[in-house]
Amino acid sequence: MTRCAVLGSPIAHSLSPAMHRAAYAELGLDWRYDAFEVGEHELRGFLATLGDDVRGLSLTMPLKRVALELVDTVDPVAELIGAANTMLFEPDGSRSAHNTDVPGLIAAFAERGITGADTAVVLGGGATAASTLAALRGLKVSEVTLVVRDLAKAERLRDLAAALELKTSVADFGQVEQIGGFDLCVSTLPGGAVDRWAEHFAAVAPVVFDVAYHPWPTQLALVAHRIGTELLNGLDLLVHQATLQVEMMTGRSPAPLAAMRAAAREELDDREPF
Repeated sequence: MTRCAVLGSPIAHSLSPAMHRAAYAELGLDWRYDAFEVGEHELRGFLATLGDDVRGLSLTMPLKRVALELVDTVDPVAELIGAANTMLFEPDGSRSAHNTDVPGLIAAFAERGITGADTAVVLGGGATAASTLAALRGLKVSEVTLVVRDLAKAERLRDLAAALELKTSVADFGQVEQIGGFDLCVSTLPGGAVDRWAEHFAAVAPVVFDVAYHPWPTQLALVAHRIGTELLNGLDLLVHQATLQVEMMTGRSPAPLAAMRAAAREELDDREPF
């Protein structure tokens, strides 16, 4: 039996098993998809235990950077942003690393009819913010403001923005009242981290993408809904990046987006009602 899995720590919350298993059922594949708790320093050893029945792995934090050191080839997007969320095991025995977060973000926007913009504000300075910068460049955004909790940690994002030829400014949350007037707002921070500034950021752009999805709704989402701001959430990103993983791992296209989304929502509903 062909096997795939999701790795990370913590991993119990992952919706990947529900989505990928739903895809296999729709595609008529007798494949297996599991979840394993694997820390950053455990990944090398875990990979050494795998047999030739494994086709692919989905990677969550804290494995997205270290995975790049454990493969034979890295796709250009993953190399650019320094993070991979997908590992493929090739027929010749080699491993390749890929990033589906970036095209997944672009696809999530496109599903809402958003295929281009000029300006954006991004909240947060981690790996998801890096993927967001690359996705925004794909949407032809030219100017981005980064709002981070620690200005000292924004240097890597500045370098990435420069490589992407994005005009970028950086601010901390003590300066939020001076920040406004964008086409898009993307929050890459965990649920609750933006609560204090939810009223402000829900209104800084006509479209807000809050990458949180559990617990949901966040305060940012509630305010955005109340004032009529168009709202996307982390489930939109999660499903689109997962469909790309399924296509890469199985060689089947298109992946069953609707079935995967329904499975993810059902899993979330079982955990906590919307």
